[in-house]
Amino acid sequence: MSRDLGVIILAAGRSQRMGRPKMLLPWGNTSILGHLVAQWQALGVHQIAVVCALDDAGIAAELNRLGIPAEQRIFNPSPERGMFSSIQCAAQWPAWQTALTHWALVLGDQPHLREETLRKLLEFSAAHPQAVCQPAHGGHRHHPVVLPKDAFQQLATSTATDLKEFLKPLPTARCEMDDAGLELDIDEPEDYERARAAHRLICQQPKQRSMNGRKR
Repeated sequence: MSRDLGVIILAAGRSQRMGRPKMLLPWGNTSILGHLVAQWQALGVHQIAVVCALDDAGIAAELNRLGIPAEQRIFNPSPERGMFSSIQCAAQWPAWQTALTHWALVLGDQPHLREETLRKLLEFSAAHPQAVCQPAHGGHRHHPVVLPKDAFQQLATSTATDLKEFLKPLPTARCEMDDAGLELDIDEPEDYERARAAHRLICQQPKQRSMNGRKR
């Protein structure tokens, strides 16, 4: 691929509708947070950082368990200001590798997205290096969002009220996908159960192909 990618995992939310920290919920043999880190590592990105609340002991303990060092953590002192405040904290963070050319904004409530979906988005971004790239499904744009360096640097001092407003004047490109999981965010317990069920089906597919001796 023709670009060096940094990944921002947004983990500073309070998960009020879920009733418990969604990033710490079980996912496979780890947590949602652990799955997201491993998934993006497997995609061969150049740097991963996790944005978290300064006083979140649970997330800190999970990051310690996962072996995520302090230099890969970005602290948001005011997470109550919303997701865009975490994104701006990431844009203002001085420890990004200087060689990075693009950044992916990764929500904490989409662990069910297929790896092939993410890989296709990265390939699409490589083919459209000057544009903000988003996956699209059902006529709507979704996350993760991949930003080129110029756009990412503008985030640090932007006066926009949210990411949608910030992106509006920028050149964007839609990557059409057939992954219905893009429509699902894990906000409430029912969403979590639906996402787990969808993920289990995805995990079973290679086993079924192997048992049948052919692709389904």
